[in-house]
Amino acid sequence: MRGIRIGSAFGIPIKLDLTFLLVLPLFAWLIGTDIAQLVGVINNLFGSVIEQGPLTAGSMQWILGAAAAIGLFVCVLFHEFGHSLVAMHYGYEIDSITLWLFGGVASFAEMPEDWRQEFTIAVAGPIVSVGLGVASYLAFLVLPTALDPVKFVVGYLALTNIVLAVFNMLPGFPMDGGRVLRALLARNRPHAQATQIAAEVGKVFAFLLGLFGLFANLFLVALAFFIYIGASSEAQQSVMKAAFQDVTVRDVMTPADDLDVVTAGESVADLLERMFTERHTGYPVLRNGRLAGMVTLDDARSVKEVERDAYRVEDVMSDDLTTIGPEADAMTALQEMQQNGVGRLPVVDDHGDLVGLISRTDLVTAFNIIQSRGTLSLTNRERSSLPDPR
Repeated sequence: MRGIRIGSAFGIPIKLDLTFLLVLPLFAWLIGTDIAQLVGVINNLFGSVIEQGPLTAGSMQWILGAAAAIGLFVCVLFHEFGHSLVAMHYGYEIDSITLWLFGGVASFAEMPEDWRQEFTIAVAGPIVSVGLGVASYLAFLVLPTALDPVKFVVGYLALTNIVLAVFNMLPGFPMDGGRVLRALLARNRPHAQATQIAAEVGKVFAFLLGLFGLFANLFLVALAFFIYIGASSEAQQSVMKAAFQDVTVRDVMTPADDLDVVTAGESVADLLERMFTERHTGYPVLRNGRLAGMVTLDDARSVKEVERDAYRVEDVMSDDLTTIGPEADAMTALQEMQQNGVGRLPVVDDHGDLVGLISRTDLVTAFNIIQSRGTLSLTNRERSSLPDPR
């Protein structure tokens, strides 16, 4: 997830998504307007005698609402650090932790496929939340009645941390409970199959949560939607990763000998004419026989029609290239395309020479062939059947 970086801890960048800046004051307002009822809940659960009057007088309720909301998101941050630090112990890289609309998310560079590691990583967050809840409850017990405002905030955090831990352990993949379920399923099943089962359970959970939210809280409906989308997306990624396990970029790419290329000195007018006759929307650009950039139809269109004879391809091409090696995994190529928002990647060897081109269409076609054949390799005939990526 993208966000505003506000710092780092343990080498992990901490970010705030723009939705967090909206939801934090909303939470503060909701808590502030509900102080009286929350005090009643805390008194009933913990056997305390916090007075409601002083906490709702003047601006105190809004101060307490803000303090409780900030404290809640700090606890969510610790929850995500629970996941992240255990993952780092196993050698996984954490790209960032981001606070957003629905709490927090730790972005892993690579998700674990060992079920024991995934189980341990998944339960680490709820364990941290339970620990924070217990610590807050102990602090609540020792605080004097003279500090009722502080006692209320601590009591609120004790309650919400336990609720957070329990809710996260529900089997709503890709929530923590869903990941625990996948880990347990993966003990005696392939990881992709375990993911599909956990994702289906997660979708059912999301549907039920959405129905409940219609009668209780529309926030739960939105949460259910994102759980459903997350389950579907991760299941698809897992299946594709399994399918491309033994497939390299070389297996899928269009070799350099079969590529149509343009030179940096060609005019934009000639480029558009070639695009029309050859029905390609993108070309590798060569300068003195070496890869110099990529040019697309959108690049060519950026030049006014009357100026296209004067402009050269090198004037409009993109020379900030994301490339990939021929021996890289096909799944890595797909991830690079997704991260960089491109539909094709030049394939270069160790010397920087262009040896081919791989496109998103190539990968989708290869995936469909692999799925239909039930094997993780492509024959030469099947490779030749892949569509021209340009």
